[in-house]
Amino acid sequence: MMHEGWSDGRVGDLLEGLESGVSVNGEDRHIAVDEKAVLKVSAVSYGVFDPSAAKAIETRELNRAKTNPRKGQIIISRSNTEALVGASAYITQDYPNLFLPDKLWQTIPKPNSDMKWLSYILASSHTRFTLSNLATGTSGSMKNITQNELMSLKVQIPPAKEQKKIAQILSTWDKAIATTEQLLANSQQQKKALMQQLITGKKRFPGFEGEWKKTTLETVADMNSGGTPKSSIEEYYNGGIPWVSIADMTGKGKWISSTDKTLSKFGLENSSARLYPENTVLYAMYASIGECSIARVPLCSSQAILGIRPKTELYYEYLYFFLSSLKEKIKLQGQQGTQSNLNAGMVKSFIIFLPTIEEQRIISAVLNLADQEIETLKQKFNYLKQEKKALMQQLLTGKRRVKTEEA
Repeated sequence: MMHEGWSDGRVGDLLEGLESGVSVNGEDRHIAVDEKAVLKVSAVSYGVFDPSAAKAIETRELNRAKTNPRKGQIIISRSNTEALVGASAYITQDYPNLFLPDKLWQTIPKPNSDMKWLSYILASSHTRFTLSNLATGTSGSMKNITQNELMSLKVQIPPAKEQKKIAQILSTWDKAIATTEQLLANSQQQKKALMQQLITGKKRFPGFEGEWKKTTLETVADMNSGGTPKSSIEEYYNGGIPWVSIADMTGKGKWISSTDKTLSKFGLENSSARLYPENTVLYAMYASIGECSIARVPLCSSQAILGIRPKTELYYEYLYFFLSSLKEKIKLQGQQGTQSNLNAGMVKSFIIFLPTIEEQRIISAVLNLADQEIETLKQKFNYLKQEKKALMQQLLTGKRRVKTEEA
């Protein structure tokens, strides 16, 4: 049913046309402030424009460059991967030193067409799905859409004032999401800095003095890697004993009490898998090296994971935060090819500085508070995104109407 004042139309009813640039030769290097550059297709993803994704235009090519990104217009990717072909972003300012390549289009609107509103239409899951299905290409990585396909997309068009009001409402949600995302990033950065200070003893709490004990991890913890029963023997699985994989660690975070797969007692007894007690720290040695979690219940793991059980002078949460503080360093070594995997011997040789158990507990409690703040912001961020998605669907289809000045 068509809503009062709305009409069935196509994207082409809102645009005079689409303009593109020229794919001039460029250099992939740092771009000076006043230097002219041509955008890469990666400059546009759904709803996001990244002006830094550009190449410096070679001097001999400057006279060929044309079409600057303009404030109030939409840039659309006509050629990209299957996931990003048709991706678009609203431009909030003029970029006189940037130029479009031939694989990016820019809107030329008709009068009374609100481009901010249209940007939400183009970013909707329905439009994204439609454009992805329309895209063609023999290449396994790059797909293409035509101007005719984009301009022919069906759309329900509200009156101009309602377009503007819808865009204003959704923009308010975008601002709330962006603010929360920035708060989350700040909290994560602050926690990271605090963890480095506390774990190294550079920051101490009142009432705690004295040197920390320098030792190796094997001196203050017992550790063993897990195992994987033969997958061909069904009786080894689905018995209720949690069996942790790398995917469980990356997906479930700090605390693990349930897993995607479970072992039977028979499977545990007939494999190299072993049962770790509650509060065992789990440490990834392969794939996502450096990831760590804590067992909330007795469980076992694959051989890619080391189960570390602290002795009396090491608090399990302090161990978790110590290993977390090494994560970036460990992952960087893997990326650089210095060490793609870890083994138990390497982890046993890790140097750790230990304060008293009491100070370890205080440090852990403070870092837990930081984690709680981060988790609260994550939940708020995800909530706002879901609410905006639902609101978009209602507003852009007219299921929820908005009041304009004429109403």
